[in-house]
Amino acid sequence: MKNWAGNLEYTAAEHRQPRTIDELAEIVVSSPRVKALGSRHSFNDAADTSGVLVSLGNLPGEVEIDESNGVVRVPAGHTYADVGSALQSNGFALHNLASLPHISVAGAVQTGTHGSGVANGSLASAVRAFDIVRASGETETLQAGGRDFDASVVGLGALGIVTSVTLAIEPTFEVAQHVHEGMPWDAALANWPAVTGSAYSVSVFTTFQGENTHQIWVKHRVDDEAHFDLATLGGRESLVPLHPLPDVLPDALTGEHSTTVQLRQPGPWNERLPHFRSEFQPSHGDEIQSEYLVPADQAVHAIEALRGISDLIAPLLYISELRTVAADAAWLSPSQGRDSLAIHFTWQQRPAEIFAVLPRIEEALAPFDPRPHWGKVSVMPRERLRLAYPRLDDFAALAGRVDPLGKFRNAFLERSVFAA
Repeated sequence: MKNWAGNLEYTAAEHRQPRTIDELAEIVVSSPRVKALGSRHSFNDAADTSGVLVSLGNLPGEVEIDESNGVVRVPAGHTYADVGSALQSNGFALHNLASLPHISVAGAVQTGTHGSGVANGSLASAVRAFDIVRASGETETLQAGGRDFDASVVGLGALGIVTSVTLAIEPTFEVAQHVHEGMPWDAALANWPAVTGSAYSVSVFTTFQGENTHQIWVKHRVDDEAHFDLATLGGRESLVPLHPLPDVLPDALTGEHSTTVQLRQPGPWNERLPHFRSEFQPSHGDEIQSEYLVPADQAVHAIEALRGISDLIAPLLYISELRTVAADAAWLSPSQGRDSLAIHFTWQQRPAEIFAVLPRIEEALAPFDPRPHWGKVSVMPRERLRLAYPRLDDFAALAGRVDPLGKFRNAFLERSVFAA
């Protein structure tokens, strides 16, 4: 088995797909090493194990909307496309979505995945409760505000196997998006808060080279008329649908992109907040991804530092994406305690060269306290991760308490969380 992009081959001795929670519990109890496998969108070995990989797609359960409490309970293996469709058909929404809806709910939350928007927290910030099978085989429910919740909601699979997640919901809303091309970097950086705050969700695509940004994707809520017009800063609004990766053309048969609808055509939140449609192959596919989050008030300096080494970065890139994420409280969230700029790299499938340039990127970002995304590739050693994530040692102690035999540990956790 390989991950979605094909850059990682799993080393597990066995792959199981339990059909009941009791069967899952029996696997956990009987296995020296076990790990849950989501939609396989991690680009590193965070979800790998030397023991049993468990997929949750066959577990029973449906999307359960609790309108009176403003929440929805979903099976952990459901994708955000599944959940979004069910919510929209019943008149509800989540506060945000990641750039692709193909990812599983539990996997995205456990790795600190996010969307975009200056007022929008990570996907984990919507979690109000979750069920988790512990090393003993018993199921425990953790509630927001309760003991160990903030420590566990972004848990890297180190504390157990999450089987369901309860998320905050709100009334459905419509979003219209358009793409702005060729804004001069000087204007963008001089007005960065205005650019990133110009709509409900904003993404800036770049290779860090040249005088202009590549594209800016602007997604504004139709029920919010107040948004900044980027045309005042230069560039132009595209009159045709675009793909964020350069030179990607529409499908030859359908004439459609894999991207969500643009050109300011309003549509449901779940069909506009992601960049890619669930029925298509997202992004490029044959790729590797990295991402680092820095404090939002250091955004301009961090971007300028990367533009200074663009000659090293650009030849290996498909594209880079810059997004904003509001602060949250989860111990291991990359946006814990601070509003953040997320700097995402979609690399070509050239692993040796990428791992050679990542130390230069991490060095350039070092003055701005970067935090790597847990599901993407980086070379940051544990001693640096301890500085980036101040509660990392506390998290390791919690993992030792709830999983004393290390059933849920793997090579990724050993080098990132538990290494001396």
